[in-house]
Formats: sequence, structure tokens, C-alpha cells
Amino acid sequence: MPSSAATSSSFQPAIRQRPWPPNTVVAEAEQQWIFSEDELLQAPSIVDGMPAEEERTLRRKGVNFILQVGMMLKLPQMTLSTAAVFFHRFLMRRSLVAKDGYRPLHHYQIAATSLFLATKVEENCRKMKELVVACVRVALKDPNKLVDEQTKDFWRWRDTILYNEDVLLETICFDLTVEPPYKTMYTMLQYLGVEHNKKLRDAAWSFLNDTAITQLCLLFTSRTIAAASLYCAAKLCEVAFPDEDGKPWWEIQHIRLKDIRKACNHMAAVYENVPNKDGSESIYTPLSPTASSVGMERSISDQSLKRRREDGADKDATNGSSGHLKVKDEKLSNGEASRAGKVEGDDRETKRAKVEQNGAADRDFKLLSPPANGITQQEDDVSEEGEVEE
Repeated sequence: MPSSAATSSSFQPAIRQRPWPPNTVVAEAEQQWIFSEDELLQAPSIVDGMPAEEERTLRRKGVNFILQVGMMLKLPQMTLSTAAVFFHRFLMRRSLVAKDGYRPLHHYQIAATSLFLATKVEENCRKMKELVVACVRVALKDPNKLVDEQTKDFWRWRDTILYNEDVLLETICFDLTVEPPYKTMYTMLQYLGVEHNKKLRDAAWSFLNDTAITQLCLLFTSRTIAAASLYCAAKLCEVAFPDEDGKPWWEIQHIRLKDIRKACNHMAAVYENVPNKDGSESIYTPLSPTASSVGMERSISDQSLKRRREDGADKDATNGSSGHLKVKDEKLSNGEASRAGKVEGDDRETKRAKVEQNGAADRDFKLLSPPANGITQQEDDVSEEGEVEE
């Protein structure tokens, strides 16, 4: 029988160990891919004359291509994040602008090659045929496109990916050490004891997913990106973390608050500056403290206006052909105005009697003559029928 002291000691809660500082070797390897904002404006494509906004747009399109192909192949998010890092690092060494003796790769080709390499690094490999089929369907924006070994697109994409894999490896200097921020963020949640808070965990994960289309992986370390996503999620869910020994949680995680706020500002730009498609208004609304009620919901006045329009449409539908009645009403008003201008003081009965007395010849003359004020006899009859029906 074990002693009571041994039994009591076995059930004592484990002492929470503070996080270790980042590994020196990993931090130094990651630091060579960290740039300043001014250095990002000196990317090869921008130096060759491409506008900075266009270069950022091509980066977003390339990462979106990676995400769409990854969803077709059912790849985990860590693999897609690694592919996005490879894609951004490649564009810091190679240009997208054609020059004499240099033919650049398309951003979709770079994205497909980065995803192919990331599946090997993260050990989530897919068959080459599956990857090529998904790339062709996403590039052509046709999810039901028939792609097999008998099509030219299949072999063109296959050869492009296999050939450019060596180009990608040489460009990033065979540096395949990428620390995805997802595991770091979950470790932070566990240390703070909120890993079971589903709302907070999902919000932090969503913020972390959205950082892939930004250049945060070139501005901050993966630990800083993970902390920034957790910081934004805590603000959104109104969750406060207690201090430990007089230090806030980010200092315990060996991260500076200054870097977290800078990363949060870059993440906020993703939601505020959403590009419009085909000149239409964006469905996203910039977040502002003074307009918290503005967003996807309509205001009360807009809802009432929409309700009145729907009620009017329902009434027209119940009355029959609304378009036919509107035409009759418009012709009716025009007919009254023309009759008032042509014959003042004569009512319809008097006019009809005069027409009968003049005979068929008079009626034929009136039909052949140019109408007064653009109103014909047939329109006059329609207007009279409209009055009778009403």
C-alpha cells in the first residue's frame, strides 16, 4: 500500500512553467527574411517599375490561388500558410516584370509551385495529377473542368510545376525552415488556460488565417503574428488576461507590445481596404468606434423603405398585370391633356356624336392625319377603356 504522503503528492496540480524564449538558431534563420516597410517598397517588381499597389494585389491573388487549390485538395491550414510564406519570400528575390533576356513567371505559377513544395515540407503530399487538376480548374475558374492526361493544360501545368521547383528552391536559398504560427498561438492559449473558450479560439484562428494574404510574414516573426491574432481576438471577444508577477501576458511570451500593435494595424488594413469588384460597392464596412451599428445590418429607415416597396409590389401583383395598367394610366393622362388642348368645353359624348355625323370618311382622315400632341385615336380609345374599367 502506498503511503498517504505519496498519494497526496501524486494528485498535486502541476506547476505551470513559463514559456521559453525563442530558439536562437530558429530566430536567426527567420530574421534574415524579416524586412522593414521601406525595404518592402524596394521589392524587385517595384524597382522594375511596377506600382506598389499592383504588386500587393498580385500577392493577394497568388495567395488566394493557394487557398482555393488547398481547399480543393483538403490540405491543412498549416500547409497553406507555409506555401504562402514561400510565395512571399520568392517575390522578395524575383521580379514579375518582363525585361530583356528575362521572362518572369506568372503569379499563379509561383503559387502552384510554392504549394507543391509546401506539401513536401509539411508531409501532406498529394498526387501530382490531383494537384495539376486542381490548379487548372482554379486558374480557369471552372470547378467542373475536365482535365486529364489527354489535355494540353495538364502537361503544361505539370511541366511548369516540376521545372520551377528548382527555381523556387534556389531563390529562397533552400531555406525550408518555416515555423507556422498556429502551433505557437495554441500554446499561448493553453498557457493562459483559455483553450476551451471556443469563441476566442475560433476568432484567433480566423485572424491568423487572414494574415496569409498580407505581408506580415515579411515584417514580423511567427511568434509576433500569433500574439497579434490572439490580441485581436481578445479585444473582439472582450476577454482580459490577468497579469503574472506584475507583467502582462505578452511580456511573459517574450513579445513586445509595440510589435503587436503594428501587426494589428496591418491586419486591420485587410478589412478596411477591401478592393471592389467591377466597380460595385464593397459589402465590408470599415470598423470605427463611432459607427459600431453600421455594418451588414440595415438601418430602420432602410428596412421600412424596403418594406414599403415590397408591399407596393405585392399590391401590383394582386391587381394583375401592373405594367399594362401603368401604360393605360399614362395614356389616360396624356389623352386628357390633348383633349383639353384640342377641344375645350366639349365632353366625350359631344365628340363621339360629331365623329358619327362626319361619317367614315372623316374618321379615315383623322386616322391618317398626324396626331396632335403625339396622341392617336387608338390611344384615345385605350384611355377611354381605362376610364371605364376604373
